[in-house]
Amino acid sequence: MAVHFKICIDCTDPHRLAAFWAEAMGYAVEDHSPLIEVLLQQGVVGEDAVVEVDGHKAWKTAAAVRDPDAPVNPQNGVGQGMRLLFQVVPEKKTVKNRLHLDLHYGPEDYEAQADRLEGLGATRLGAYDEDGAKWILMADPEGNEFCAHA
Repeated sequence: MAVHFKICIDCTDPHRLAAFWAEAMGYAVEDHSPLIEVLLQQGVVGEDAVVEVDGHKAWKTAAAVRDPDAPVNPQNGVGQGMRLLFQVVPEKKTVKNRLHLDLHYGPEDYEAQADRLEGLGATRLGAYDEDGAKWILMADPEGNEFCAHA
């Protein structure tokens, strides 16, 4: 049986990164407000665990993006396909990622997409052409490395 998974990314501002990665990947930011409302009403969580983002309640220390074409659980807003979860941690990033995302835009579009990503807050770190593979090494707004591939 295949195991379902999500990729978790440590950060200081989960909502900023969720917005960035949703745009970078054509994903949707998950809306957890229905679940949050239920948990608030039941007293399971307090208002101190919640912030308002784009007019709806969101978790203060976490945000997620999901494949917009995959099914979504309507009770909690969680996507049931590929997801990225951004979670607050106290320390800032200090060294190179041990895991990173490769975004495959194609040979005709990867340079234009890298320009677009810079407009969203990414930074170019280098361009590479090795053994027939081309990519641009980039960093998201918090310095997490990723690659825009041809």
